[in-house]
Amino acid sequence: MHPELRTRFNAEFTDERYAELLRVANETERWPVDFRISETPLFFSPAFTNEVQMAANEIVAQVRTPEFARHAATAIPPGLEVRDETPHPIFLQVDFAICEQNGRLTPRLIELQGFPSLYGFQILLLHSMRHAYPAISADWHPFFGGLDEHAYVEMLRKVIVGDADPENVVLLEIEPEKQNTRIDFVCTETLLGVRPVCLTEVTRRDNDLFYQYEGREIRIERIYNRVIFDELLRRPDLNFGFSFQHHVDVTWVGHPNWYFRISKHSLPYLKTEHTSRAFFADEFPTGEKLDDYVLKPLYSFAGLGVDLEPDEEKLHALADPHAWILQEKVNYADFVPTPDGLRSKAELRMMFIWPEDGEPQLVNNLVRMSQGAMMGVKFNKNKTWVGSSIALHQG
Repeated sequence: MHPELRTRFNAEFTDERYAELLRVANETERWPVDFRISETPLFFSPAFTNEVQMAANEIVAQVRTPEFARHAATAIPPGLEVRDETPHPIFLQVDFAICEQNGRLTPRLIELQGFPSLYGFQILLLHSMRHAYPAISADWHPFFGGLDEHAYVEMLRKVIVGDADPENVVLLEIEPEKQNTRIDFVCTETLLGVRPVCLTEVTRRDNDLFYQYEGREIRIERIYNRVIFDELLRRPDLNFGFSFQHHVDVTWVGHPNWYFRISKHSLPYLKTEHTSRAFFADEFPTGEKLDDYVLKPLYSFAGLGVDLEPDEEKLHALADPHAWILQEKVNYADFVPTPDGLRSKAELRMMFIWPEDGEPQLVNNLVRMSQGAMMGVKFNKNKTWVGSSIALHQG
């Protein structure tokens, strides 16, 4: 998207520099990166940077309306609502496919979520790429809203740690040491002093929660919640000392209800220049062609359950069709040239922070690159210039 820098980067790229990028990313923290890192960042032109910021902010503005609140009121499955819901999420992600329209690149909404992303790891990835690739000068950065790295980290500290002692704040997850995103957990610990703690290690007395560390019992005041309900429901083997439905004296960062309220459930409501049509499966209009749509479960992550070729038989077989959406297919642009002559496509996550007492602010981004039918690992086996990345821009 910035042709001069793309040409320079590709000309200077070597396998040795990529190996150095991986070495730094994998050896800086106590856990390595468990997903593939792409060989390259993206380089945004000023025009595309402006368009994608506008597109993301326009979608977030719709999320703030009373009409959206009425739409989201039915989003939480029965029995999973958590008490003391906050007025809005703390973290908000807007995911775009990068498509081509009328000869130019443009973002098209794919999904959104009111749940944290890799806010810590993206800093390590930026450092690793700058270390390995001299083509990336200091004025190319991933931040928005006038932030630099220091201000970005301080904003994370404000919303996650607040006025608490960091040891009274936990990053809550299911077996964090086994998660594919565990690198983000240790990056967060390095940046903020917040430890990853397994759900099974938390105990409750009355309304207070505790965890053990080096033989000490430590009270939990704030929970940076990374537990994905989809996984929790698939793990009946877990034995933990409190329920999300208990009344507990903690501050949720962010509150679990927003996992449901801002999700694929939101897509049928959202309508802007950069969205595609979406319908709950039980509300799919007659006359629409199923071939033009993708079938997605509402509350799964990492592409689980997505069907690229839905048909009438599959729709009739759904036990709860309102728990699925049909979203109009988009055509990802093959726009990143690679040294082997192929081209990669990309999906862009625009990462917001919404302080408790402030406005939602676009702060950073995450990129996933692919040469397959989808972004997931199984669609990109034995391919290069695919995987997790970051987009950089000037200004």
